[in-house]
Amino acid sequence: MQHNWSRYFRLIIGFLVVCTAAGAFFGYPIYGLTLGLIAYLWWTLVHARRLYHWLGNPGATREAPQSIGLWGDIFDGLHKLHQSHLRLQDRLRAQINRVQESTNAMRDGVIMTDAKGSMEWWNGSAEYLLGFRRNTDRGQYIHNLIRTPAFKAYFDARDYREPLDINSPAKPHIHLQIQISLFGDDDRLIVAKDVTRLYQLEQMRRDFVGNVSHEMRTPLTVISGYLETLVDNADDLPPKWRRAITTMAQQSSRMEALITDLILLSKIETGEQTVNDTVTDVDALIRQICHDASALSGEKEHEFSVKITDQRLLKGDESQLRSAFSNLIFNAVKYTPARGHITVTWSANRDGAHLSVRDTGIGIDPVHIPRLTERFYRADPSRHKDTGGTGLGLAIVKHVLLNHDGTLEIKSRIGDGSEFICHFPRERLVERVPENVS
Repeated sequence: MQHNWSRYFRLIIGFLVVCTAAGAFFGYPIYGLTLGLIAYLWWTLVHARRLYHWLGNPGATREAPQSIGLWGDIFDGLHKLHQSHLRLQDRLRAQINRVQESTNAMRDGVIMTDAKGSMEWWNGSAEYLLGFRRNTDRGQYIHNLIRTPAFKAYFDARDYREPLDINSPAKPHIHLQIQISLFGDDDRLIVAKDVTRLYQLEQMRRDFVGNVSHEMRTPLTVISGYLETLVDNADDLPPKWRRAITTMAQQSSRMEALITDLILLSKIETGEQTVNDTVTDVDALIRQICHDASALSGEKEHEFSVKITDQRLLKGDESQLRSAFSNLIFNAVKYTPARGHITVTWSANRDGAHLSVRDTGIGIDPVHIPRLTERFYRADPSRHKDTGGTGLGLAIVKHVLLNHDGTLEIKSRIGDGSEFICHFPRERLVERVPENVS
C-alpha cells in the first residue's frame, strides 16, 4: 500500500511538472501549473461526487464506480469492504431468521421487552396464549396487556427465582406459568408455559383426596366406635383377642388423625377454608398450645420455655394458625427425647413477625430439609411407628403460611436439635387496643 501511494504521488508530481513545462513552452509556466491543478481538482471532485452518491445509496448498485489510479484503488477497496459487509449481514440475517423460526416453533410463549416492559418481540405461541396482536401491540407496555396485579408486581419485583402462575388474559381457561429472566441492559425475556394440564391433574388429585377422605370418615367412625366398645370390654374377650383389638384401635385412631389432616389440607389447598382476616391473640394461642403440648409430653417431662417479646395481634385465621402452630410444637414434643427442652418464641422486627419453635431433639440431616413440607415425606421413615404422625403436618404448615403471606424456615443438624421459624410480613401485625379501665 505504501508502494502504491509513492507511485501515485510521483504520478501527480509528474503531471504537474508536465503542465508547468507546457505552460513554459508558451511562456506562461504559472498558468500551466494552475491549469494542471484545476484539472486535477476537477478530476478529484468528479470521483468524490461518484463516491458520495454510491455511499449514499449503496443498495442501488452492488458494484462500485470504476476508475483508475488512486481513485480506482479506493473504489476497489471500498467495494471489497462493502461486499464483505453484505455477506456478514446476510449471515446474521439468516441466523436471526433461524432463531426466530425455532422460537416460533416452541409451544411456550416467548416475549422480549425492555427494562420498562415495552414489548419488542414475541413468538406465535405468545400470540395464542396471551392474545397479543403483532400489528398493534409492538411498543406497548406488557403490563397494559396482561392486566393482572400479580404480574405487574412480579415484573417490578426483579426477584424471578420462582415462577408466577396466572390465568391467560385472552383465554381464562388456560393456566400459565410465567418465568422472567434478565439480560442485557435490564431487558426481560419472558417465557409463558401452558400448565393447564398439570393444573387440572392437580385439581383432580385434590378433589380425589378430599372426596375419598370424606367418604372414609363415616365408616371409619363406625369401626372406631365398635373397637372402642370392644376395648372397654376387653376383660370379657378371649386373651388372644385382646392384643389384636388394642392394636386395631390404635391403628384406627391413627387413620382418623390421617383423614382429619387430609381433609384440613384439602380445604386449605382448594380454598374451601378461606382465610378469615380477623385478629388473633398470638400470646394466648401459643400459651394454650404449649399447655396442651405439656399434657402430650406426659411422662417424658419435657421442659417448655415460652418467650413473647411482642404483644401485637396477628391478622389471620385463628383456626388455621392454631393448626400450623400446634403441628410445629407437637412435632417438637414427638421428636425430642425425655426431659428435653423446647423453646417457643414470638418476636417481631422491621422484617415482620416470627414464631420460632426450637427443640433439643434428634435433629434432621440438612439433605432432607428442602423436602420436609412435601406430603408424607419422612426424613427417617422408621420413626413414624413410634410417633404416630401422619406425614402431613408440615404440608399443612406450609399452606397455612402461604395463605397468610408467610414463609417457613427450617434449621437443623443431626444431634443438634431443630428450629422451625414461621415468618409473617409486618403488614399482618395489628396494634393491641388497650382495655378501658373503669
